[in-house]
This record gives sequence, C-alpha cells and structure tokens, in this order.
Amino acid sequence: MKRRHHLWILMLVPVVVVLAGAGPASAQEEGRDDLVVLTGRAEVAEGDSVDTLVIFDGPATIDGTVRETVVSFNGPVEISGTVEEDVVSFNGTVTVRSGAVIGGDLVTRSEPVVEEGGTVRGETRQAADLFREPFPFVGRLLSWLAVSVSLLILGLLLLLLTPRGADAVAETWRRATGPTVGWGLIFLVGLPIVAVLALVTLVGIPFGIGLLLALGLIYTVGYVAGAWLVGRLVIRGPGRRVVAFLAGLAIIRVLALVPILAGIVGLVAVVVGLGAVVVAAWRAGRPAPAAAV
Repeated sequence: MKRRHHLWILMLVPVVVVLAGAGPASAQEEGRDDLVVLTGRAEVAEGDSVDTLVIFDGPATIDGTVRETVVSFNGPVEISGTVEEDVVSFNGTVTVRSGAVIGGDLVTRSEPVVEEGGTVRGETRQAADLFREPFPFVGRLLSWLAVSVSLLILGLLLLLLTPRGADAVAETWRRATGPTVGWGLIFLVGLPIVAVLALVTLVGIPFGIGLLLALGLIYTVGYVAGAWLVGRLVIRGPGRRVVAFLAGLAIIRVLALVPILAGIVGLVAVVVGLGAVVVAAWRAGRPAPAAAV
C-alpha cells in the first residue's frame, strides 16, 4: 500500500509556500531542488531533474526526472520522462506518453490518458478516492489544529499580561543573539538532565517530578516566544504586537505541516524563544546602572 501520509502532506506544500511569502515562480529549500510555480508553465527538460514539482495554475511538462511527487492544481500535465513517486492532478488532463514512467500512484480528477508503452506502477485513481480513507490525515490535521489553537490562546494571554515583557524579549533577541541561542540550548538540554539527577536523590524526587511535569509548559512558552520573534521580523515598528504574533505563529504552524520541517522549525523556535525569555528575565532582574552626573 502506498504512503498516503506522504501524499497528503505533499499536497499541502503550496500552502506552505504561499503563507511563508513565496513570491518568485520557483522556490528552493536548502539542500533541495524543488520547483514551485504559482502561475505559468512548469517544465522539466530532458536530462534535468528536480525533487518535487508543484504548480498552481498552468501546464506542466515533464521530459526529465522528478525524484519525488508532482502536484498540479489547475492545468494539464504531460509526462514523457520519469516521476519516481506520485502524480496528483486536481483539475486538468494528465497524459502519460509512451516510454514515460510513474513510480507511484496516478490520482486525477478526470480520466487520464495513458498511451501504449506508458507505465504507472502504482494505482490509477480518481481524486475523490483520496477522501475514502481520510482518517490518518484527518487525525493529523485535528491534532495540528488543537495545538495551534492552544498556542494562539497562550500567546495572546502572555501578550495581554506582559506586553512590555514581550518587547523586552524581542529586544534581547535583536541585541544579544549569541547569548540567546546559547542559553536556549543550555535550558533545552539541561533541564531534563537536572530533573533526572534530582530523581536519583531521595530529597530531590518531588523537585524532579515537578520539573519534569513543568517541562512541557516551559518548552511551550519558548515555542510561543519563538513565534513572537518570527512575527517581529515580519511586522516591525512600535505596537502591533498581536498582528506580529499572529503572523509569526501562522508561519511556524504552517511549516509544522511538513514532516521534515516540523521538528527542525519547532526545535529552533523553542531554543530561540526560551533563550530570549531567559536572557530578558535575567537582565530585567539586574539593577539599572547609575546615571552619570
């Protein structure tokens, strides 16, 4: 049975690109060669290869090799080369020429044209079939939605209760990037170690248990602070705290839909956000320097 989880996630790649602010016709991730076209023609020439091809509106011609999946939202797709995984077309005719090879499933809205000599190694299905077994995807989506709403509520509460504290966190990240990252890593790795060491001693068991239970909240606060910092990079200027936080949280949570990026983005957000909170709190507790007379 084919990897339906992978198929569903790849169909959400264009949403990630748009909400992350992709303006050019094509976009590349570090270490990847993905072709993402918003409008126009997507073409993989003979002898060329890309990892993933996603096109919103326009025709797609594949004479070379797509190492992963092809997703087309509106427009015809003509394949004369090789697609090593799935081909998904929501609106448009898919033509598989003689000698072309699709290594995975072919999912289309209308009946595809497969010439004699064209090969589809997986299943050929209609797009409506994707919704017959939606439970893995629906469960993942509901979990993502629940976490996103919880983070939104927590972030708005923190902005409401400590607006100046949020500004201090953003200022700390801007002026002390190195210490912020360093302390974020120390707290991320060090807190679980301290909790485990406390559990070894009889006296420290209550503290260790309490710290382990609090780690989830601590890391969540760091994640929310990281989203706030991302938002401040996009929305600058005095005030507009809520708008900045919403923008940052939207970017991070949309990126969390991509399996590979989810862990990386979450880890970076926790490290940066937690470090900024720690450094800002430590500086706030220091006495202000005396003014020169």
